[in-house]
Amino acid sequence: MARTKKVIDLDVYSALDQYCIALHVYYTSLRKAGFSTDMAFWLLLDRESYPDWILPAKPIEKISGNPYEDDDED
Repeated sequence: MARTKKVIDLDVYSALDQYCIALHVYYTSLRKAGFSTDMAFWLLLDRESYPDWILPAKPIEKISGNPYEDDDED
């Protein structure tokens, strides 16, 4: 009998929960890849080392006005 893998529904979790889950997954992946605990912790603290897709995306602020609006009106 094959085990079914647990699926995480991100709609149920808050933004903080999603962030913590992503950090945990990143750390365990680094350890599984062979990094020492010190090196994995150092990479975890360096936010620039994170892949773009690992953390939830930040909301994009709406830009007011038309970006193609011409200032020189005739």
